[in-house]
Amino acid sequence: MKQSEIKLLQDEPACEHNSGSKSGCSRSKPGATAGGCTFDGAQISLLPIADVGHIVHGPIGCAGNSWNNRGTRATGTNLFRYGFTTDLNEQDVIMGRAEKRLLHAIKQLIEKHAPPAVFVYMTCVPALEGNDIEAICQLAKDRWNIPVIPVDAAGFYGNKNLGNRIAGNVMFERVIGSAEPPPKPLMKHDATRHVHDIVLIGEYNIAGEFWHVSPLFEQLGLRVLCCLAGDTQFHQIQTMHRADAAMVVCARAQVNVARKLEEKWHIPWFEGSFYGIEDTSAALRSFARLIKDERLIEETEALIAREEAQTREALKPYVERLNGKKALLYTGGVKSWSVVSALKELGVECVATGTRKSTQSDKKRIMDIMGEEALMLDEGGASLLLDTYHRYNADIMIAGGRNMYTALKARLPFLDINQEREHAYAGYKGMITLAQELCRTLEAPIWSKVRSDAPWSLQTSSASLSSNNAVVNAK
Repeated sequence: MKQSEIKLLQDEPACEHNSGSKSGCSRSKPGATAGGCTFDGAQISLLPIADVGHIVHGPIGCAGNSWNNRGTRATGTNLFRYGFTTDLNEQDVIMGRAEKRLLHAIKQLIEKHAPPAVFVYMTCVPALEGNDIEAICQLAKDRWNIPVIPVDAAGFYGNKNLGNRIAGNVMFERVIGSAEPPPKPLMKHDATRHVHDIVLIGEYNIAGEFWHVSPLFEQLGLRVLCCLAGDTQFHQIQTMHRADAAMVVCARAQVNVARKLEEKWHIPWFEGSFYGIEDTSAALRSFARLIKDERLIEETEALIAREEAQTREALKPYVERLNGKKALLYTGGVKSWSVVSALKELGVECVATGTRKSTQSDKKRIMDIMGEEALMLDEGGASLLLDTYHRYNADIMIAGGRNMYTALKARLPFLDINQEREHAYAGYKGMITLAQELCRTLEAPIWSKVRSDAPWSLQTSSASLSSNNAVVNAK
């Protein structure tokens, strides 16, 4: 990819802070764990497209170290669970066999699995070697008559966020608009109601949490054409251009897709979240507002009133147990503010939140919720997290899997909130699940056990005390 193309992708007019400096591939700090590269960002954005064959063109480490590390779930075809790679080695580079290996890999994948499309991801080694994956993919497309799409996102191009944008740009330029959706169905209980099409961008169905939200859309007569890219199929992405409204769930990842959909097909969009009662209700209202259907607006308000009442009633016993608790939240992106809002509704005070992957817009939302003096952590080293935890007398650490052992080795309650988690926290049902998991974690009897002295320490102390008493009596 040319440097001019990278600079164009880094420029995002839809972002109100677009005038700021653009970071490329930042220099690693000594002792710091390296974050995701451009390839990693592109792969995790597109890998949840379940029926596509995903080929990583590069050494085995590029595929093996990053494959399926996002806990997305899907229905139907699960071809994306298979890891395909050209497994380049030194001899392939020396002898110039990389492009031949790629073509052969595409051939094997198509003949064995017959996917509707193949995505080919560029990595650092073939990019430095000068492989023309564009030409190879075009040759494969002509030979086997299916879309073979190159994703030119070599790791050294920049950071993970750039990879997200490259992935979104590839979908817009090569996939979206290439097919039409099926006719709109009739509502089962009322054939006179209009069905409206919507799309979600940057929603990855982590732990199946979108399945908590989709029934709400069905009740309102909103058909989800595509969820880019959680629990989605290739043909669904092709039809995104026919949506009546779009929602951007993770703005940092693919806001460029929403902007281009609006520019080319005049699809209105908004940024929202499904974490917490208020944010879920706000997202539903935003869809109704953008679609401009008065009947839909009325039914949305009725649905929200019913769901909120049921959810708040179910949360009462948990809120009583959680009220007054303090949490240290270290995550990023949309969760850096949306989870704060959800915790606030449960009566949990957030003493600090992580903003390593958050935009300026995310930080503004954090200050709106937590106040101007909100403590935001741009770095998340173990010593800083533990110091913040103890300084503000937090009761639980809520973070991603890479910080789990920091908390557990310090014998602190920990809840996983990032992409590796096993519980779904989105929507009204997800709010109840979040409250249950917080109570289960905080009230687990293990914490009093691990913080107390070991039994043998007590026995040793008791024996020592008895010995000292015996000596005193003897004297």
